[in-house]
Amino acid sequence: METNEEQREQRRVDEVIAEIKVKQTAMSQQLDHAHQETRAVERNYSDNASVNTIEIDDASETNAEIQQQRQLVARVVETETILKRQLSTLEQLAHNPYFGKIEIQDTPRTPMEQLYIGTSSLQGPDDEFLIYDWRAPVAAIYYNGTLGHVKFTTPSGQQETELINKRQFTIEDGHITNMFDTNETVGDEMLQYALGQQNDEYMQNIVATIQAEQNDIIRDTSHDLLVVQGVAGSGKTSAILQRIAFLLYHARAELSADQILLFSPNKLFSNYIAEVLPSLGERNMRQVTLTDFLSARLEGLKVQTLFERYEANQKQMPTKVIRDTMGSLAFMHALTEYVANLTVDEIEFADVHLVDEVIFSAYHTQIIYSRQPANASVGAKMLATKNQLIKELKRKVENALDAPWVSEALNSMSTEEYEQLIGIGKRDEFASAEAESAYAAAKFVQRHYQGVYDALFNDYYVDIYTQFTQFLTTYGATTAQPELWELKAQQFQTAIEYHQVLLDDATPFMYLRDLLTNSGRNRQIQHLFVDEMQDYTMAQMVYFKHAFPHAQFTILGDNQQALFDDVTAVNEFYANLQTAFAAKHAKLVTLNKSYRSTQEITAFGKALLPANNQIEAFTRKGRLPRVIVTADELAAIKYLTTTLPALLNEYGTVAILTKTTAAATRVAQLLRAHMPVTNLTATDRAVPKGVIALPIYLAKGLEFDCAVAYDVSATTYTNENDAAILYTVATRAMHDLLLITNGQPAPILTTIDRTLYQKIEPTVVHEEK
Repeated sequence: METNEEQREQRRVDEVIAEIKVKQTAMSQQLDHAHQETRAVERNYSDNASVNTIEIDDASETNAEIQQQRQLVARVVETETILKRQLSTLEQLAHNPYFGKIEIQDTPRTPMEQLYIGTSSLQGPDDEFLIYDWRAPVAAIYYNGTLGHVKFTTPSGQQETELINKRQFTIEDGHITNMFDTNETVGDEMLQYALGQQNDEYMQNIVATIQAEQNDIIRDTSHDLLVVQGVAGSGKTSAILQRIAFLLYHARAELSADQILLFSPNKLFSNYIAEVLPSLGERNMRQVTLTDFLSARLEGLKVQTLFERYEANQKQMPTKVIRDTMGSLAFMHALTEYVANLTVDEIEFADVHLVDEVIFSAYHTQIIYSRQPANASVGAKMLATKNQLIKELKRKVENALDAPWVSEALNSMSTEEYEQLIGIGKRDEFASAEAESAYAAAKFVQRHYQGVYDALFNDYYVDIYTQFTQFLTTYGATTAQPELWELKAQQFQTAIEYHQVLLDDATPFMYLRDLLTNSGRNRQIQHLFVDEMQDYTMAQMVYFKHAFPHAQFTILGDNQQALFDDVTAVNEFYANLQTAFAAKHAKLVTLNKSYRSTQEITAFGKALLPANNQIEAFTRKGRLPRVIVTADELAAIKYLTTTLPALLNEYGTVAILTKTTAAATRVAQLLRAHMPVTNLTATDRAVPKGVIALPIYLAKGLEFDCAVAYDVSATTYTNENDAAILYTVATRAMHDLLLITNGQPAPILTTIDRTLYQKIEPTVVHEEK
């Protein structure tokens, strides 16, 4: 572009940043004032909320004062929080105010408008928009439109305009370092620059480089089930995070970050994406791993993790037959039918005890259940039964207040025990001795029966474990191998005795429990996101739909990265989801272009998969992957110790990826004799700089400037099913990929075109050995 045009655009950047500075100064003053007000309100809170519980009128007045003070505290704290967030947004804009510009003209008679697109909106002194938020309806033109006539959707309907020009900027610390006009969605020049940057620690927001197909995912508000199949490095996870930011912007009055839940593959990944939404001025959504979710819903049981099952290598028969069946849609349908058709005699009711005393016998509960309306569902009958038992417990509590054993127990208490019961320092608050005695008796009886209430609340009046065992046996009788299901039922019972549950059992067990007790539903979550969909069974998906009935689902992953099970065809998975969710508005989006890795690394990864894969490489050039053929482990470690220092100097972080945890632990131990190495495990939450060793399943969703696939040998990657694992390993690398064999190379390496990688045989290592 002409120099004067560049100067004109730079002057505008300077003017916008000057306005940002003015707003920063004003907002900093507002924040200081808000902070002082918050401290003052908090100091006055205890003085203005003193409690009087003796007289009823005084207690009511005090409660009203407390509520008023709480609301005041909440209001000033929220004001301070909002100002902090706005100030943080301004600080980001001061460095990089915008990245795009569109020039549009509605009709030949109307003036042309110049709209600048950035991560957040900014208005000038006279309320004109200096920057438009990338999520604004008109900004869709920047991402989807090519020059000429364009349409875009607004809250008031579809609009049309003429796109005259599209300009893209790279602005660093207030200075334009690159700008160009383009007719593309986002020009290759900008993509080349963004993708060529080095970064391992956090995922970056991609609002400046969103592609048209990603933009369609981000702005989709019309589907209750959106499934995204994206190859490794296609930007699907980044696009989904931008989608969350868009949804929060699009429905700000009705939707909060607390109503959005993301299932992430592990804690490392959760930390890796933690900065994306804050960089866009939004609070992070709630995140949970499958392990955390199951453990919370099966409190008191040790739930086998996906990683533990993977390490146990449970793909052999007949374990796999049972596992595949229990993870299927048909199995969950069979379980639903089983519960719906249970008769009163088939339900495993249980006695409810208080120490050695039976408070509610199984027979008594069964009688209550049998008296419920015959046409009601099993869950409805069970809920009514539970409510009836709670009513009976309340009557027991009321009848016990004047019982001799209560007064005897109170009289036998020490002074310290008695004061702990009624509350230390509260004896002077009672109007009379009788009032104190009545209060103490009520507290004691309530505490005495608390365990019974907890048992009813947690549905312990039904033996869910035995019920699930009965279901497994009943189901097995309908199969060709009932003896396998008898063994499965015994295995489940044995694990329960040790307070453990296998991963394959956890979801069907919870589903039976919830259906039987009419529980387990969270109606607050409005949007649920599941990443790495290929790692979830259809049974787990069915349970998610049950557990979050009001949620719209966005499910994403790559079936070619199926580490934990066999690859399932995307169309089959999508069809099963539609059936399971009874989705009225479903959509499948496929992303085939990979942006993460260089063209050479992507081509190598593509060659590891069946020939019919649709992976497309982005044209970012780099060096060929290197296959290092070493004789054994000693030779491999020798090579790494001589090579890693140079790689660290170039990239800052080098990830050594292994097939298992044991392998990662061993290579880390061997290398530590020569250099610092961090061995990452499932409990780690952050990726440090330097040399790191981790199993591939912990690297799901992550990317590294340089990745080393360790021990790609014939004894480790033994069959065609391991291709998905090696493909996942290879596609973690952005700029540089090394594969070290530790002996005879894996068979799959021999099938790859030799022009796609550089083969290195470090003979010097053999000589030193």
